[in-house]
Amino acid sequence: MRTSTESTAAVRPRRGVATASRFTSPDKIVFPEAGITKQQVADYYRAVCAQLLPELARRPLSVVRCPDGIGECFFQKHHASKLGANVRAIPIREKDGGKADYLYVDDIDGVIDLVQMNVLEFHPWGARIDDVEHPDRLVFDLDPGEGVTWKAIVAAARDIRARLSAMGLESFPRLSGGKGLHVVLPVRPKADWTQAKAFCEAFADAMVEDAPDRYVATASKAKRGGVIFIDWLRNSRGATSVTSWSLRARPQAGVAMPLAWSELGRTRSGHDYPLPRALRRARTLRRDPWDGWAKATRQALPAPR
Repeated sequence: MRTSTESTAAVRPRRGVATASRFTSPDKIVFPEAGITKQQVADYYRAVCAQLLPELARRPLSVVRCPDGIGECFFQKHHASKLGANVRAIPIREKDGGKADYLYVDDIDGVIDLVQMNVLEFHPWGARIDDVEHPDRLVFDLDPGEGVTWKAIVAAARDIRARLSAMGLESFPRLSGGKGLHVVLPVRPKADWTQAKAFCEAFADAMVEDAPDRYVATASKAKRGGVIFIDWLRNSRGATSVTSWSLRARPQAGVAMPLAWSELGRTRSGHDYPLPRALRRARTLRRDPWDGWAKATRQALPAPR
């Protein structure tokens, strides 16, 4: 499975991984329709840690906490001691010039500490804690408007892939775990956030110009009926995107699932892998669906024209 230089050690769970005895309310139902408990969420993350951690570890995080199960949930990005002994803090400069402690984890113990605090979703930055000013992955999030078919979303992802490929860039697909698709682009951490955002905005605008009946690149809800919003805003400093293998706090208990391009045509929705099916996939995968990722991390964004 894919690992990174920084996260290879983190993929191996340390001794003392949290068990039910460390949990409060392990039998609390957090996904009512699916009947999934808080303990089952922890067990899921423990089971898929080898797949989860390479994308998650040692990156600033926003997490979705759901104290009473899905429904009343909220994002948290700043560190707090109550999150657990294995949840780390990193000071990051904010827009006002001051600094605040953001949270991150470097192993499965940190993940389980966050689950204990009712975290269901993990949304990392596109940069690592040792170089937060230079992203090493960019995400195009395909968000369908009302009436858009799944077939059209898949076609849009393939369109993005083809356009990036024409620039010499390799990309990788991920089901969002909700209603959409992500196309993830690994890059060398050379461009800063301003340059990366400008590239993504220009890329999305070009797609809209070529197919205004299919795409929109503005976040206005009024303009999104029947078309696909190419969300390039995920590639701003401080913005986040859900990580592969993260659960989503939605009734289906869908998982953000990385796929090979050859698998995409067999999917039916962005939440095609609810927790039980995601577990089966983790157990039976023989090769990383993002085979070629390590090589692609050496690619650089094209110079601005």
